[in-house]
Amino acid sequence: MPETKDAKPENPVSEFVYRPGESAEMDAWVTAFFIENHLDHYTHPEHAASPEQIRFMVYTEPEERYYPCSDRMFDAIMNRKKSAFIQRKYNEVLERILALVDNQIEDEYEKRFLESLIIVKFKHETRDEIMIPSRFEKRMISVFINRTRIEDPFLADKTERNRRMEAILASQAFNEALNHVDPTAVATPPKTLAEIVRLVARIKLRRLFALTGEKCLWETEPTENRGTEDFYAIMNRPLGGSDAGRLIDFLCLSCGGPTEKASKPKKLLWLADESGEIVADLYLIRYLAELGHKIVIAFKEGPLFAKTDFIDAQEDPVLIKAMEGALILKEKAMNKNDLVKTLRSDQDIIAISDGTRENINLLLASTTFARIFKEVDGIISRGQDQWRRIFDTHFRFTQDVFNISPDGTGGVQVSFKPRHENVIKFSHSDLESKARTIIDQMSGAKARGMTVIFYSGIIGSIPGKIDMAKKIMSVFVKHIMEQSAQTFIINPSEHYEPGMDADDLMFFWEIVQRSGLIDIWRFQSYEDIAKSFEIMGRRVPPEWVGKDATYSTGCTKEMRIATDVQRKFPEMQLIGPSREKFMRRSQYGVGKMYDERL
Repeated sequence: MPETKDAKPENPVSEFVYRPGESAEMDAWVTAFFIENHLDHYTHPEHAASPEQIRFMVYTEPEERYYPCSDRMFDAIMNRKKSAFIQRKYNEVLERILALVDNQIEDEYEKRFLESLIIVKFKHETRDEIMIPSRFEKRMISVFINRTRIEDPFLADKTERNRRMEAILASQAFNEALNHVDPTAVATPPKTLAEIVRLVARIKLRRLFALTGEKCLWETEPTENRGTEDFYAIMNRPLGGSDAGRLIDFLCLSCGGPTEKASKPKKLLWLADESGEIVADLYLIRYLAELGHKIVIAFKEGPLFAKTDFIDAQEDPVLIKAMEGALILKEKAMNKNDLVKTLRSDQDIIAISDGTRENINLLLASTTFARIFKEVDGIISRGQDQWRRIFDTHFRFTQDVFNISPDGTGGVQVSFKPRHENVIKFSHSDLESKARTIIDQMSGAKARGMTVIFYSGIIGSIPGKIDMAKKIMSVFVKHIMEQSAQTFIINPSEHYEPGMDADDLMFFWEIVQRSGLIDIWRFQSYEDIAKSFEIMGRRVPPEWVGKDATYSTGCTKEMRIATDVQRKFPEMQLIGPSREKFMRRSQYGVGKMYDERL
């Protein structure tokens, strides 16, 4: 575990435990905490992620709300008592911002004005100790940038850091050290070519990770100060932490020998951190791509001290060269189908913005970032700031997360947090396999002379009524089957599984729907719903009165697919509400089973 300044609490350890619903006053304070930090989805829907989007990334218990700070910070804020810990964090932010003003502003009047303004804001924003220090810092940076019109105060420093690291990676001394063969490493030589390749990969990855611990290489030191032996000594340092071996095993592929299972290339989300360091990271990332992995690099949306941001990735000459051939993905709300196509493309390295100007804040991350987080095989986070947000908290995530951080002595510390054991994940292959199973059943039915009917109806568009929606569809499908001979009816509600969201459902059903095997595509009418309740011996509840497939976001999307399919297969019949009535629903809310406007 990386060393942190907060290893020893300054206040007594709190026994505070927040439980929703036990205290109206405490629930109100928690809500105020999210609102004041601009993290409440219902107050700031354009900025803060919905609970459903958060569940792409974070496993939360029922009624639990994710917060983007350490447990210690959250407990201190919830206690509503003056905290030396919080005040110290606030003061650290203030010192960084005042130092920024002092270093960047030459005009004395403007300097005094900015310092005074920041102190006024500091007293106001931190008075109640409800503001997360990183959120306060983001606001102060915005004040500085908006007032001074200096878009990136650290641009020159970041450019120089990247230039230093580029020169090191191009130097003869570095390359001789990286490619040096230590006789002890091959004292017992591998017996197969595959084993040799894997051994080389393990050695090279360890050396490149070890290199990233020597921060002075890009921060301060002239590149000519190091020789081959110096670089070899740096790269020969053991990786710290009990999880270092796990990281190397995760990244090194094997062909599967007599005693091991073959491993497949991974899709990785790489959370970039500091300038200079990112140049070493990109060198390593290119090697991972050579091994067969696909890497999505997430940069900050905009300037944050010396952190590498998305603008740097597109404008810094060193980074442009290091990322040559990579796909720059600017779409912030990419849908699942487009994302799958992108991840399956020939692009091995993809660059995105995480949508934030903070070290890491999943509540403000872009939809594209959240979907990629959900789809990849693992996360590699960089630096202690990210370590604190991911590891210094009780929250568990939907993916395995590694962290690689300098340990402060020139070494590297590796940490690992496994994904929550209750996370249900459907890979693209899983969903495609489900689709192929249904298509095989359809093909078999047609071979027996049966009519294939696909029945589209409301499943999730009435929030909280999924179970009843499934029952309504099943009752009516059974009714049709009893009335009709030689029919094979696909009831989508029978194929819904816990853990599936709207993205998953639409992805695999579209494969089925475009198979060309559907004879009749029936869309649920209100008469269908009323008949189902009649069969169940019940009156139609008010939330179902007047509803039909046109009320469903999924059915609206499916009508567009059906229209497209019918152009290709004109003999397919469409039954139900006319296609002109499918206008009221447009897009699912991210991760939701109903329209975003609901």
